[in-house]
Amino acid sequence: MLYRATVYLLGMVINFLGVTLIINATLGAGFWTAFFIGISDKLGFTVGFWYGVFQFFIIFINAKLMKQLPEVRAIIPVLLESIILDFWLEIVFANVDLSTAPFVLQVATLLAGVAIVGLGVAIYILPQFPRAPVDQLFLAVSHRFNLSLQLGQTVVAVIMTSLAIVIGGPVGIGTLTPMLFLGPMIQLCYTYAYPMYYKLHPSGEQELQKEFM
Repeated sequence: MLYRATVYLLGMVINFLGVTLIINATLGAGFWTAFFIGISDKLGFTVGFWYGVFQFFIIFINAKLMKQLPEVRAIIPVLLESIILDFWLEIVFANVDLSTAPFVLQVATLLAGVAIVGLGVAIYILPQFPRAPVDQLFLAVSHRFNLSLQLGQTVVAVIMTSLAIVIGGPVGIGTLTPMLFLGPMIQLCYTYAYPMYYKLHPSGEQELQKEFM
């Protein structure tokens, strides 16, 4: 349990480090955060606050897609991720401003952010603990319509980017880049992280053998 919980939290922390890098690249936020930033700019409160509020409603959307009861346990990652997001944005990177930085540095920050988000998501879905509704959404879409993780993520990205544009969020190449490349990055990182997770697991060899039997 401790091993799984550690991997779970590590994935969350890595994920939102990547999210924060994408935002701070100032080339447009990722498709989810662009929407939440737009809401925050219009109505006040932090990005993490709105991240939590909207995820509460997404719990019921996921339940509909999966044809099951709402996963009440998903409230736990909602709270954790809202706090972690605001930790990176409001504390660690509060005084970081790359808006006047060289374009090459902005692009490098953006690409690093996308790669780190992909790694973080791939890691934190491994323990199979309750997932944050936004991450469960692309899995639910993939399951409901029989799509790959990559295609499911891309479908969600296109929808959220459209909503971000409507709400006036910071949409730009920083939004387009994750929309195109985050799905493949998650798929790639998950492919390598999956066997490593079970290899390092206290009962990893037995668990991994069960998965392939």
